Amino acid sequence: MEPRSGCPINAAVEVLGDRWTLLVLRDVIFHDRRHFRALLTGSIEGIASNILADRLVRLVEAGILTRGTAARGQRARYSLTEAGIRTLPIIYALGNWGLDWRPGSEDLRNRQQAMRDEGPAFVEQLMDELRVRHLGAAPKPHDGPGPFERLDAAHAPQEPVDQR
Repeated sequence: MEPRSGCPINAAVEVLGDRWTLLVLRDVIFHDRRHFRALLTGSIEGIASNILADRLVRLVEAGILTRGTAARGQRARYSLTEAGIRTLPIIYALGNWGLDWRPGSEDLRNRQQAMRDEGPAFVEQLMDELRVRHLGAAPKPHDGPGPFERLDAAHAPQEPVDQR
């Protein structure tokens, strides 16, 4: 699809500019939801099946996702392309803006706060890990838990502290 103008911001907005597209990408990136049913049932915002199907088609057509071939009776698996992986800094920036300017529940803000606390180098580590998961790249060595393990730990519900 050709953008309406030659403006790079317009071209990006035409692909990424609605909330459902970014939320689908969020769920693929952070929750590793790669099948239609997992994306549909895992959406805390309650995406409708027809909207999800449309956004997945658009993301594939735009080169953000690939759709694996599925034999009869099997589910198609979606994977991020390099262009899809490179949406992570955009999602990170939107999340930081949301932390600063929008209300939200503490447990859902923890992952974004953890990413902010880790900084831009952490976003690069996450993208490297996405390349391993989605593109079959060789893993880069790291000490301790990987970036997604660290995010999962930050996003996990915290046990109440006994104040006795």
